[in-house]
Amino acid sequence: NGLGAGITRQIFYATARIGFYDIIRDQYKKYREIDIWGRLVVGLTSGGMAAVIACPAEVSLVRMSNDNALPLEQRRNYKSVADAGLRIAREEGIFAFWRGCMPFVNRAMLVGACQVGTYDQFKSSYAKMGITSPIGNVFCSSMSAGLLYSVITMPFETAKNRMAFQKPDPTTGILPYRSTAQTITAMAKAEGVLSLWNGFLPYYLRSGGHTVCMFILMEQLRTAYQNMA
Repeated sequence: NGLGAGITRQIFYATARIGFYDIIRDQYKKYREIDIWGRLVVGLTSGGMAAVIACPAEVSLVRMSNDNALPLEQRRNYKSVADAGLRIAREEGIFAFWRGCMPFVNRAMLVGACQVGTYDQFKSSYAKMGITSPIGNVFCSSMSAGLLYSVITMPFETAKNRMAFQKPDPTTGILPYRSTAQTITAMAKAEGVLSLWNGFLPYYLRSGGHTVCMFILMEQLRTAYQNMA
């Protein structure tokens, strides 16, 4: 449930963050030579902008995915992503799509910097090292970006999952985890810092594989578009 919303989210979010990145980076280059720090800033900016655009699809996805977990009398029974979007706008107002959007925007900014920004930097670095073949350069760059992305984002992913599956204290009724920063700190103190990276290999295979497939396909589409122009 929510597959249509998930695909719609990716159409808006994934394409916007890559498209915005290229546009902002090219504008940046008009004023100064871009380096790793400039690419990270551009990645942060483009990721945040893309998240704001994709918020309606994100809210629809969350609502549709979680609907079956609600009691029968509380379910909204959305028929499709279009139905979910129209009903949310009609029943709760258009601004409901951006209510509480900051966690999504913050994560998108981190992903934009760690995945897209570092990929662009690795492409430049590997080209200087002599890896200039289109597929070889993209593969090495995307695998390296995927590794860095996985190392940096896994503590946040671990904290998100821990918060999603937490249960209140049976005595006080208080949830043990209240925010991402507090969850990461509490886990590091109680279980050790390395616990934040438990299960890293499967996470890297997922994230690295996704990063490689995404950027190879993106570069092929870009080349095909340029040949048609």
